[in-house]
Amino acid sequence: MSKIAKLFKGSSSSSSSSSSKSKHHRSKGGPSPQEAIHKLRETEEMLTKKQDYLEKRIEQEIMIAKKNGTKNKRAALQALKRKKRLEQQLTQIDGTLSTIEFQREALENSHTNTEVLKNMGFAAKAMKQVHENMDIDKIDDLMQDITEQQDVAREISDAISGPFGETYDEDELLAELEELEQEELEDSMKSMGGLPSVPSSKLPSAKPSHHATTKKRVEEDDDMRMLESWAT
Repeated sequence: MSKIAKLFKGSSSSSSSSSSKSKHHRSKGGPSPQEAIHKLRETEEMLTKKQDYLEKRIEQEIMIAKKNGTKNKRAALQALKRKKRLEQQLTQIDGTLSTIEFQREALENSHTNTEVLKNMGFAAKAMKQVHENMDIDKIDDLMQDITEQQDVAREISDAISGPFGETYDEDELLAELEELEQEELEDSMKSMGGLPSVPSSKLPSAKPSHHATTKKRVEEDDDMRMLESWAT
């Protein structure tokens, strides 16, 4: 055998061994959910086409039985027998399709749940990585520093907005002003010779004037005249 033949033989054997290894590894790991769902859909399509074919065959056998009902009973009976066998196959396919459909839906739900859990786990890892870079003690210190700086800023604001220069007690100033007013009042009374004396005797009561008495008498005369006019 030539060297070239040996070389090709060795390469072909190595490639066949590698392909067999890959097939063995794939069969060991099993198909992916997508591959299994795809295979189930292909099977559903194949069985659906088989259903359509059987339904057409059943219609044909019914036409043959009707055509040969009175002329050729043997042919009509054979057609009905074939129809029965076809109906049995159709019933079996219906049951198989229901099973495959249920299996496909369960696999799709499982695949969806797996993807959801995978994404949730990915998000949890990302959140954990973010929290690993955070120190609770440092956060507490930072919040304490912020609070202290806010207090300092508030004190500075109060100091700036307060009155500038010396401050006095307003109540004390008002009391002093009241004393000065009292002293000024006393001085003015002294300069006027003091307060006038209150008389000890009782003052005489005022007598009604002559004009008031005359007016009252005129009013009484008018009233009497009005009464007399009413009486007549």
